[in-house]
Amino acid sequence: MIKREGLYCILLVDDDDATNFIHEMVIKMAGIDTHIEICNSARKALDYLTCKGEYSANTSYPQPGIIFLDINMPGMSGWDFLKEYDTLPDEQRAKVVVSMLTTSLNPDDEQKGNSDPNVERFIIKPLTADKLIAIVDANFKE
Repeated sequence: MIKREGLYCILLVDDDDATNFIHEMVIKMAGIDTHIEICNSARKALDYLTCKGEYSANTSYPQPGIIFLDINMPGMSGWDFLKEYDTLPDEQRAKVVVSMLTTSLNPDDEQKGNSDPNVERFIIKPLTADKLIAIVDANFKE
């Protein structure tokens, strides 16, 4: 199992349950030793990060090491999430690696994602062990 300093949680934000299941399996099969939190909407992910809604019992703000964020979700898109995420206090965003994980092949989406200061990577689905390990190796010490 790969244990990395600062990687205590990976947050999957996608409205598709099958995609979340597959990505959870990829993380586990890659041997990443961390908690995996799954939110099936951008709103739920913001509630998780801010300890609101069903997460109001949390006593401290969770700070996942990596957030894998889908773009196209009903209600609140990944872009809408990023607008609200940007308003969180700096200490909540300081060590979080946000990766857009999408099926979008639109170059405008990729440019928009790469120009957002909160987004480290723009990745085309599916998440693979190689893509995951590249992010982990680039951002978390052994």
